[in-house]
Amino acid sequence: MTSPIALLSAWKLHPKKKFGQNFLKDPQTAEMIINCCNLTAEDTVLEIGAGFGAITVPAALRSKKVYAVEIDYRIYEMLSNELLLNNILNVDIIKDNIMKIHIKDFVEKTGHKIIVLGNLPYNISSQILIKLIKERAYISRAVIMLQKEMAIRLTAKPDCRDYGRLSVMLQYCADITKITDLKAACFFPRPKIDSTIIEIKFNNKYQYQAENESLFFKTIKAAFSKRRKTLRNALAGNLLNIDAKTAGNFLKKAGIDPSRRAETLIVSEFIKLNNVLNPENILINSGES
Repeated sequence: MTSPIALLSAWKLHPKKKFGQNFLKDPQTAEMIINCCNLTAEDTVLEIGAGFGAITVPAALRSKKVYAVEIDYRIYEMLSNELLLNNILNVDIIKDNIMKIHIKDFVEKTGHKIIVLGNLPYNISSQILIKLIKERAYISRAVIMLQKEMAIRLTAKPDCRDYGRLSVMLQYCADITKITDLKAACFFPRPKIDSTIIEIKFNNKYQYQAENESLFFKTIKAAFSKRRKTLRNALAGNLLNIDAKTAGNFLKKAGIDPSRRAETLIVSEFIKLNNVLNPENILINSGES
């Protein structure tokens, strides 16, 4: 693994803040991450933010195929050189934004679900996580690095300040395991906060699933968009196009006290709410005063 500091210096480049670039510089950490993935020679990997190949190279050595996504056109040639130096031939570099890529396409190529790896850019980690949730049918598991505070939010339980929209969305459909924390000093440039590595295993955890998942996610967003308000008032508004009285009626039908707040609901209660708050009912009841 060539030092990212040396590479940037040799090519007279600087990390770009708009891409959230913090390059892993410790080869032992990269190896530890790959060891946690338990990759096999039959696995296909989708890597988010390949950078200079710190994760790409060891992942390629243990898997069948790696699709390495990198948005920064300036470092494609450097990444290609690193792969050649290590005699890596089973990596396709994808010059694109991960948010524009359809994960389904990789499954159609390989015939099986993929494993997602990556050091998520801090500035769009929430958007990437939501993308993975919505496209989870094509993912067996994900091992990702993200801000420590984000990892805390993802695993938070009800009745605490860290419990929010992403907590509910991810816990609805996955088991989340913390692997380890990484000090900011493991990266260049050094970020302001430490990182955490987590493993996400997608599954159907609950006996009853949301009948309308799009509405389910919209309901969660509405509930937490005004988290200081009661659920009755938080759900009222443009996102669901219902008034407070209608919202209160739906909450009561789901067996939820309308005076509660979003952070007090467990995931199964959000599922119950979704399954009475269907699009047809909203259309019928949204005109009530």
